[in-house]
Parts: sequence; structure tokens; C-alpha cells
Amino acid sequence: MTYLAGVSWGKSERFFGLVVLADGSHFWISPAFEASRAQLQIEGTAGKPGPGGEIVAWQEDEYPYRPLADALARRGVSSIAIEPSLRFVFAERLAQAFGRERVDAESGPAILLGLRGRKDAHEIALLRRANELTQRAILAASRCLEPGMTGARVSAIVDRAHRKLGFAGSWNLSLLGPAAALPHGEPDERRLERGSVVLVDAGGDFLGYQSDNTRTWIFDGSPSVEVERAWNAVRDAQLAAFEAVRPGVPCGDVDRAARAKIVERGFAPGYAEFTHRLGHGIGVEGHEDPYFDSGSVVPLAPGMTLSDEPGLYFPGRFGIRLEDVVLVTEDGADHFGSWQRSPGSPE
Repeated sequence: MTYLAGVSWGKSERFFGLVVLADGSHFWISPAFEASRAQLQIEGTAGKPGPGGEIVAWQEDEYPYRPLADALARRGVSSIAIEPSLRFVFAERLAQAFGRERVDAESGPAILLGLRGRKDAHEIALLRRANELTQRAILAASRCLEPGMTGARVSAIVDRAHRKLGFAGSWNLSLLGPAAALPHGEPDERRLERGSVVLVDAGGDFLGYQSDNTRTWIFDGSPSVEVERAWNAVRDAQLAAFEAVRPGVPCGDVDRAARAKIVERGFAPGYAEFTHRLGHGIGVEGHEDPYFDSGSVVPLAPGMTLSDEPGLYFPGRFGIRLEDVVLVTEDGADHFGSWQRSPGSPE
């Protein structure tokens, strides 16, 4: 809805939605008591015109499903595709009202991938800038770190850097030492000390598009032999994946290229130590189709943007992950910002 029409609405138990017809027309379904508020976004303001369109309003005692089904029938709609993030309860009750055989839950994801999978030049420029700025935020935060800080304190510094760089919202995981062995772990009370492994996975919303970058480095010291070996293997896997990216290659092949490099460097095969997929699409959402996982047969196409983020994780000891966003070009691949050069700093 935000992507197509520039209208955002908080999730609620009350159904609010955009319906787009095959002929290019559209209408809205809204709680009646919210219709005036919706109108402000739909019609827009003097400086920002909205998408317009009729609002089909439903009262609290009738629920949205019959009014929506009737509105579809009046427009001669014979079947509908469901956007994949629509809540099950809404899709199920609409199917009961409109006819289960007329609700196609299968084609929605394919339509969404067709619309949003390939970015245009303007979207690519926004994504490039967003990810360059997140790399800058991580680097700026790294220069403020001091012994004794917790992961939560590091997170606060990264968030502050994002805000100062103009992000509307930001998030990050800042994990120290053994905490980094959980890919989506949480900061604990462990304190930063000389030689600590620091993993910062961060991103944010920049003019409606998302960033997502991860850097792993050693604070105020040199890596141990085992940390350096793992870091180099992850770096080599990231670059091997990047080299595999080109139009027509199935997403799964890129994931396999990264895993093959991990094994070549002497680490465990499969998901034993590189425990997650290689990456995910990124655009108006931080995670969106397509995905770099070994089960994906989606062919890469120019304009697709995905994260390239291999990792190695050793519970109770440390974890390493490097993440950058790559762009499929007409004849290969590009990436946003700069690759991390060494485990000595996030640069």
C-alpha cells in the first residue's frame, strides 16, 4: 500500500486496505469512523497530492468483509490476489464472504516480486545512499567506543549516529564477544575490553528505503589466530557470492557459492557453522523477495538488490558476520558502499 500509493496505516484488528483492479483503477476499504482521517492521506495536502480513490466504509457492527465483497462484485471482479503480508484472519473471512474459490492466495507473492523485485534508478540511488550512510554510522560509532561499555551502550551510539545522518528510524544489534555467536542475539551485561570481538548489524529507514549492513571487528587490539581465520573465511565467502551474482543465475546458486567457499576454507559444511541463508532482498522493507537461500530458484534480474551476509558462529566463543547490499546489473553485479577491509576496524 505504501509502495503503490504512498499511504501508510498502522496495523490493527480493524481492516483498512487498498484494492487495485486489473484495469488500473483502485479503491479503499476503511472503518467508517476512520474515513475522514483516511481521506486526508488519500486526497493529500496542498504540497503533497495523494492517490485519490473512493473509500468503501464499513460500520463497527457489520465488519468489512461483506461491504468489501459487494464492492468487488459491483466492479465485476471475478478473482482476487492476496498480498502475502495480509493477516490470515482478513484473508480467511474475505474468502468466506466473496467465495473461497475466487480468492487466489498463490499469485500474490509472484505479483509482488514482479512489482518490487527490480528497482528503478531512483530506488537504486536511495538504497545506495542509505547503505553508504549506515556504513558511515557504524564507523562513526566505532570511534566513540571505550572500554567498559556494554552492547546496549554501543547500540545507543549507533542509533544516535543514524539519527544525525537523517534516518527516520533505525535499529541495530551490537553484540560483544560470545554474544555475537547468536546471529540475532541480544546484548548482555558483558563489557567491552581490549581485544573484544564487536559485531554491529545495523540499518534504518532513509526516505522510505532500507539499509542493512554488518561489520565485525576487534576493539583496540589484534585478532586471535582463530578469529582472523574465521573472519577471512567469511570475507572470502562474501566475495565468492558477489562474483556469482549476474542476471539469470538462480538465487540458490549464490547461496551455494558462499557455502562452498566456507568449506574450502576448512569450516563445517551445510548449516553447522554458517547457520542461516546468505541474504534477503531489500527495498521499502528490510526483508523482502527474493532471497539468497539454497532452495530458491528465482532467477536474478537487473535491478534486484539483496544482502550478501555470510557468517560463522561458535557458541560460547564468538561470531563473525559481514553484510553488504549487492545490486544485479545488466552484466554482473555492483555493491553499495565499501567492503570491510580487515578485522582491525569496521572500515
